[in-house]
Amino acid sequence: MSNSDPPDQMRPDRDPPEHEQVREAVERSRSGAPAVGAVVRDRFSSDEIFQRIVAAADEEITSGSRELFFSALAAGFAITITFLLYASLTASTNGHPILSKLLYPLGFIYIIIGGYQLYTENTLPPVALTLERLASIPALLRHWSIVLAGNFAGGALGAVALSWGGVFDEPAATAAMELAEKGVATPWWSLFTKAAFAGLIVAGVVWIVYASQDTISRLVVVYMAFLAIPLGNLFHVVVSFTEMVYMVLAGELALVVGVTEFVLPVLLGNTIGGIVLVTVVNYFQTSERRLESARFEGADRQLSIREWLLGSRAGRSYVPLIDTAETHGTGNGDYRVVVPIANPRTESTIVDLACTLASSHENATVHAVHIVQMPGRASMRYGAGQTDRIVSESEQRMETVRQRARSYDVDYETSTVVSHRSFEDILHTAERERADLVVLGWGDDRPWGEGRAEGRIDELTSNLPSDFLILKDRDLDTSRVLLPTAGGPDSDLSAEVARTLRDHADAEITLQHVVASPDDRERGEQFLTEWATERDLEDADLVVDDSGNVERAICRQAEDHSLILIGATEEGVISRLMTDSLHMDVVNEVESSVLLAERPGGRTVFQRLFGHW
Repeated sequence: MSNSDPPDQMRPDRDPPEHEQVREAVERSRSGAPAVGAVVRDRFSSDEIFQRIVAAADEEITSGSRELFFSALAAGFAITITFLLYASLTASTNGHPILSKLLYPLGFIYIIIGGYQLYTENTLPPVALTLERLASIPALLRHWSIVLAGNFAGGALGAVALSWGGVFDEPAATAAMELAEKGVATPWWSLFTKAAFAGLIVAGVVWIVYASQDTISRLVVVYMAFLAIPLGNLFHVVVSFTEMVYMVLAGELALVVGVTEFVLPVLLGNTIGGIVLVTVVNYFQTSERRLESARFEGADRQLSIREWLLGSRAGRSYVPLIDTAETHGTGNGDYRVVVPIANPRTESTIVDLACTLASSHENATVHAVHIVQMPGRASMRYGAGQTDRIVSESEQRMETVRQRARSYDVDYETSTVVSHRSFEDILHTAERERADLVVLGWGDDRPWGEGRAEGRIDELTSNLPSDFLILKDRDLDTSRVLLPTAGGPDSDLSAEVARTLRDHADAEITLQHVVASPDDRERGEQFLTEWATERDLEDADLVVDDSGNVERAICRQAEDHSLILIGATEEGVISRLMTDSLHMDVVNEVESSVLLAERPGGRTVFQRLFGHW
């Protein structure tokens, strides 16, 4: 062989060895398609279907109560279409066993294709999230309760419209009553078992819908599956509730009897059928790696058993899509400041303020967390590569924050959280980090500044996990600080901030107290002097206003100051900001920056909701 001849294995015209020919024959089907190796599949694997369901469940279980309820209300009213068409066709076809049922699935098609919330559909996605310990059992029950209430309210409205709106002609009204009476006359156990099979069908539909790749396939699946309910003489709880209300309005059935002997067994059957017969079975057919592309670090980031059982009472009720923070705060005496960041490139002011406040404490650490809120109805089926890109891009953006923190004599950390509900994740991060202080920027450009709280009731009925400072930034200048006070723990927090700014930023401090009339001025001056002395602010300027109008007095004094420190009232600051009900002139009208302070306290639920009467 000459030196120019290629080796045998490099010759393109050389026949492969016999064992390679045999393997190639085995690996190819008769049609010529490869039997193994990387191929383009035309359907999702069970793991991929599960990941899509988990992604959808994220959006559902983290929805606000209002949108969840009204979506469920629309679904309940859409079920009225099913009852209407079923009764009308039954009358027009003389009860034909097939023709009378052909349009039964139409209401369900509206619901599932339209993305409305239906209780029986919710036996799959939220339960899957709960099985993975990504959502707590209380969160699941809350979700179910809201959806079921909305479905029943919508169904009841539909029944009212059918009963009193003249929608049915006389034959259709008679057929509707007969259909409802048929369900009420069915024995309790038969209702339960028939409803269990209906729950199986609905949960199976949800699984198949997420396995489908086009709308036509979904339409066919939904139509055929829901047509099986009337053909099999099965029962769906929302349809049954609508029928029951229709009978009650006609005076043919007592409400208590209808609920306990008709609706309740159907509800239990739908729930058990959806959970046990489909959700759990489908869950266990997926592999142990099912969460790797749906969650950051997959199963390593789950709720503890205590959190899973008790929800927010034991810590978290939900695990964000991405959370890169490590658990800190083990009671070693460190002072920890958490700083939520929406846009790392533009929020240097809040970082400077947090570092300044932390610098007055020994062993202080500032933890800046980049909160990325997922938009509603966004595609959330992440691959591992996309998750890595999100984390990498966040890390790059947070370099600006790290550069600001390096100029202060404090330790600093950064992390990233990606979730549907930004404000609740702020509370969870503060609690997990055992933060002493949260410094939060406020504005329309931040996802938590949109005047809506995802976990509003949770926030109102539990104490804050730490001190909170909320900055309304208008080119923050800490040189001239105004601190209005009437006493209380929140004003004490403002006083701590004022002392720090005086000692570390050479701020000039003015204390202000407003009294009801000139007759109270002397008493006000005494109070303010004693208050300042007790809080090491005796060198501050003291101003007593006797106009009786607190907000107007602060606004007048604010003209000569660059930063206003305001403590919370009995209602609290956080709850009022999140409900967009903090209508204070001093916040909205002054040109100065405003720093609102709220300290955890022992307010009752009633006080936090309504204040003192």
